[in-house]
Amino acid sequence: MFEHQLKSWPEFFGPIIDGTKRFDLRRNDRNFKVGDRLRFQEWEPDTKSYSGRECERTVVYVLAALGPGCVEPLRGLVSGYCIVGFQ
Repeated sequence: MFEHQLKSWPEFFGPIIDGTKRFDLRRNDRNFKVGDRLRFQEWEPDTKSYSGRECERTVVYVLAALGPGCVEPLRGLVSGYCIVGFQ
């Protein structure tokens, strides 16, 4: 298990806090795994600072970019990206 600290803009952070958003599209540069902890920290792009609000979630699913052999023409996600499901 690993803890990832992640910036989250207000329009995405609100639905994470209230439980309506249980997934996130991310660059998979952190090698997300089921069981990892995500610490979302609300980031204010206008002030370029953190608001101080944060929450933690646990990864329950990772959908990584898919390669050859997937349904054409899209072949899944772009290489290097993933969708992380959490609760």
